[in-house]
Amino acid sequence: MSVLLLLACAGMIAGAFFLLRIAPLEFTDGLFGFLTRPNMSVRAEINEATQRKKAGFLRREIIEVQEILKLTGRGGRFSMICAASLLLFAVGASLAILLGNLFLIPVLAAGLMFLPFWAIRLTAIHYQKSVAAELETALSIITTSYLRNEDILTAVEESVQYLNPPVRNVFAGFLTQVKLIDPDVQTALQALKPKIQNEVFQEWTDAISACQYDRSLKTTLTPIVAKLSDMRIVNADLEYLVSEPRKEFIIMALLVVGNVPIMYFLNKGWYHTLMYTPVGQIILAVCTAAIFISAAWVIKLTKPIEYRR
Repeated sequence: MSVLLLLACAGMIAGAFFLLRIAPLEFTDGLFGFLTRPNMSVRAEINEATQRKKAGFLRREIIEVQEILKLTGRGGRFSMICAASLLLFAVGASLAILLGNLFLIPVLAAGLMFLPFWAIRLTAIHYQKSVAAELETALSIITTSYLRNEDILTAVEESVQYLNPPVRNVFAGFLTQVKLIDPDVQTALQALKPKIQNEVFQEWTDAISACQYDRSLKTTLTPIVAKLSDMRIVNADLEYLVSEPRKEFIIMALLVVGNVPIMYFLNKGWYHTLMYTPVGQIILAVCTAAIFISAAWVIKLTKPIEYRR
C-alpha cells in the first residue's frame, strides 16, 4: 500500500510540473535561492558583519558549494547539484516511509540531501591539493628564472611551457594581458592575484609587485615559495594521521548498517523489535543520524591545511 501511495504522490508531483510548465531545474534554483536568501534586517546585517551570529548550516553548505564550483570552473553545475540533492531528499523520505519508520523520515531525508554537497567538498579537497602541488612547481620555476634575469615577463615566458593547467592558464592570461591588452606589468600582477585562491600565491604576487620598484626585495621570493613545500609536508603528515581514523569510521559505519540485515538471520525477535517497535525505530533513527553527523565531521577534519597570513 505504501508503494502505491508513493507512486501516486510521485505522479501527482510530475503532473503538477507538467501542467504548470515548470522545469525541475528552475524549481530547484528558486527553492535553494529562497533558502540562501539573507535576512535583510539591519540587526542581521550588523550581526553578520561583526560575526556575532553565523548563517544557518544549510545556507553555509550551499554558499560554500557555490564558491567551490566557481573556483573549479563548474559554476553551471550548481543547478544539477541542487536537483540531485532534492531528489535524494525525496528518496530518503520514501525509503523511511517504506520501512514504516516515521522517526527515520527527517533523518534519512536530510542526510541523503547533503550527499551531493559533501561529494563536491571532497572533490574540492583533491582539487586544492593538485593546485597546491602544481603551484609549488610553477612558482619555483618562475622565481628561479626571475632571480636570474630580474624581468617577470621574461621569467613567465620561459617557464609557462613547463606548467600544467590550471596554473598554466593563469600565467598564460597574464602574458596575454601584458602583450596584447595593457603593457602595464603592475596592473597585470594585480589582476593575476585573485585568480588563484591561495594565500602563498597572493603573497608571492605582492612580493613580485614590490620588486618592480625595488629589485633588492627579490630575496624575499624564495622564502615565500618555500612555504608551499612546508605546507605540503604538513598536509602529508596530517593525511597520515587521519587515514587510520577515517578507515575506522568507514568500517564502524558499515558494521552498524550491516548489523540490521544480519540481525534478521541471527535473531528475528530482535530484528522485529528494532524495526517495528517505537523504541527500536528511535534507536535506528539515532544511529543513522550519528552516521551522517560523523561523516560531516570526517569530511570537515580531512580538509587540507592552508597557509594564512
